[in-house]
Order: sequence, then structure tokens, then C-alpha cells
Amino acid sequence: MAELTYRDALNQALKEEMANDPSVFVLGEDIGLYGGAYKVTDGLLDLYGPDRVRDTPISESAIVGAAIGSALGGMRPVAELQYFDFVTIAMDQVANQAAKIRYMLNGQFKLPLVIRTQGGAGRALGAHHSQCLEAWFLHTPGIKVVMPGTPADAKGLLKSAIRDDDPVLFIEHKMIYGLKGEVPDHEYTTPIGNANVIREGTDVTIISYSLILQKCLQAADELSARGIEAEIIDLRTISPMDTETIVESVRKTQRAVVVEEDCKTGGVGAEIVARINEHVFYSLEAPVLRVAAKDTPVPTGKTLEDLYLPQVHDILRAVAQVHSLV
Repeated sequence: MAELTYRDALNQALKEEMANDPSVFVLGEDIGLYGGAYKVTDGLLDLYGPDRVRDTPISESAIVGAAIGSALGGMRPVAELQYFDFVTIAMDQVANQAAKIRYMLNGQFKLPLVIRTQGGAGRALGAHHSQCLEAWFLHTPGIKVVMPGTPADAKGLLKSAIRDDDPVLFIEHKMIYGLKGEVPDHEYTTPIGNANVIREGTDVTIISYSLILQKCLQAADELSARGIEAEIIDLRTISPMDTETIVESVRKTQRAVVVEEDCKTGGVGAEIVARINEHVFYSLEAPVLRVAAKDTPVPTGKTLEDLYLPQVHDILRAVAQVHSLV
């Protein structure tokens, strides 16, 4: 297996899928000559030309609208929105059109559309360029939501998303692109809708996804030194959510902490807690706790941003609380 960055794994997935299927093309702002805001589409223009690597005007609604139309016409577009925050400008296209067309047309048409975008804080870019909005789309039936946390999953899930006949919102964290990991050399895909137990444990289940998964792994190392073995689940897919894997783990450990970068109220974590309570409430030895960002707009400035974001010590405190250590 080769060691690739998250960015290169995504780039490799796009190159492979475009080589395998002439109906796959990419569109978005600065994705051609510039190679994308985070260089994920770098080199595609030289390989596939301007017909399949289309730079667009600065109009998220137009980008998604054009992608929807081309998908209905038999293509497999991969549309890039430079920042997840800007999905708000295309909300009608995403939530009212892409997510509902196949249902409203009684399955007569497929909509094989991928919307790639970059979310999350960490670069002190402020409230308009740092948000985690995935919970909005967890609440939107008809669109799949994918948030891989490792290079291998980034490649495998992007390939699956491109091949899927339903719209997929594929969310990358802007601070994750340099993360390195082993990526299989052979052809593979990662199934959408399957969580992954990336660390086994017996004392508490920590459920997370995307970049903050790395903080969960750091916390697990510290917990192990204290004699607490944490089982860590990488959701990978927010919708459809793999409830079975969550329930199986929590039934075993009898304690759970959910960690997310989104703000706490009404977030993905709240949905996970609800599902745990519905399925394994009587197996719990303690209430399920959430570790999340503050319920405020994302602040500008590194010091304030660090206070806003959940940190390793917050995860440790939550695990200690479910173990009655504080």
C-alpha cells in the first residue's frame, strides 16, 4: 500500500473514475487551471481537457443547477463548492431539487450527482468560511452525506459516490488535506452507509467522523494510559447512518461519548444519542454525553477559535464523567 495524503487520495479517485467512465466530469470555481482551492483537482485539466474539467462563474446556484441538469441528461457530474458555507446560496438546488427529483418523478430518472465541498474551522477564517452544516442535510431525505476521516476512505468513498445513482454531498474538512495514511494500490471502493470501528475497546464507545476523529484517537491513547480502553467508531457516512454498528458497540461497552465539530444544539450528535437511547437504553451505565463546538458563530482569530472548537481535554472530561471519575 502507498502512503498518500488525503488530498492526493481524492485526486487519485477523480483521475481513476474519469478514466473509467467518460460520463464523469468535474465543474466548479477555479478547478481547472488553478487546480481547485485546495488543489484536489490539480492536473485534471491537462489529462481530460476543458470539456470535462469546467471552470464556472462564481455562482453556487448555477454550479449545482448545471450539475443537476447534466445528471438528468445522463452524465455523472462532480461539482465543487469552494466552502461548505456557500451551499446556503444553492440551498434550493440542493435541498428542493437534487434531493427530491427522483422521488417526485417516481424513479423515472436517476440523479448521479456528487457535490464536493470543504467545511470546518482551524484556519481562523471566521464565521463565513468555517461552518459545519452537515446536520442540515442529515435532516434532508433524498441526499446522502459522506464525511470521510482518512485518506483510504476518502478515495474509496469518493469512488462510491461517483458511481452512486443518487445525489451525494461529499464533505471534506479544510484542515485534513495534508493528513497521510495508507491507501490500497488495487482498485477498491468503500461502501456508503457503513461505519468503521477503527479502534477496539471495552470501556467506552467514542463516536465521531471527519477531522476531529484524530482528537478522539489522541484521547484514546491518553485514556489507555489511565486504564480505560475506548472503542472508536468512525461514522464515515452521516446519512444513511450505520445505526447497527453504533448499537453493537454501545451494547458492549455500556457507555458512549459522541464527538463532533458542529455546534451542539440540533447536531449530528443529538441524532446519534437519540438512536442509542431508542435501541440500547437499558444497556447504558451512564447517560450518553456530547462533545461539540460552542453554540455561537465561528469566531475569527486562533485563540477564540481554539476555545470554540472541542479539544482533546473536552473528550477526556466527558469520558471521565461517564466513568464517574469526576
